[in-house]
Amino acid sequence: MDDPSGTDDQPGEDDPRAIRSIALSPEDAVDAYVYGRENPGDAVLRVTPPFHGRMRARIHVYRRDDTELTGAVHLPPADVIADDVVADYPDLESALADADPDSDEAERIRKRHADSVETWRDRAREAIVETVALETDEGPQQVEVKTLG
Repeated sequence: MDDPSGTDDQPGEDDPRAIRSIALSPEDAVDAYVYGRENPGDAVLRVTPPFHGRMRARIHVYRRDDTELTGAVHLPPADVIADDVVADYPDLESALADADPDSDEAERIRKRHADSVETWRDRAREAIVETVALETDEGPQQVEVKTLG
């Protein structure tokens, strides 16, 4: 049995260094990323203790980071979606910059943006990375990403 304190050179159940792989839903990753771009607050993929080799990350929306209290690991959704896809996220604010917010043109821009986001979502669900770095007290640790669904 592992020492829960982690003193036998094996990470304890509250130490994220025990994690070797994280399973996640591509839909959760995409929803978390879009939420963070379109709403106040933050959305992450959250892994909660006790930690072991294979863990499941789920979408978590918050206004105040509770990782110090819970010991959870918060994984930014942009970290699990390929960089080039993240960079291609449609920017509504730039498109609306010169439009009257109450005009028909602004409404058309919003509609095109919504369509563009749906297209982006399809692409992003297929662009989940194979590994990701988790931040630990000992520094970053690479773990495998396994997609569900």
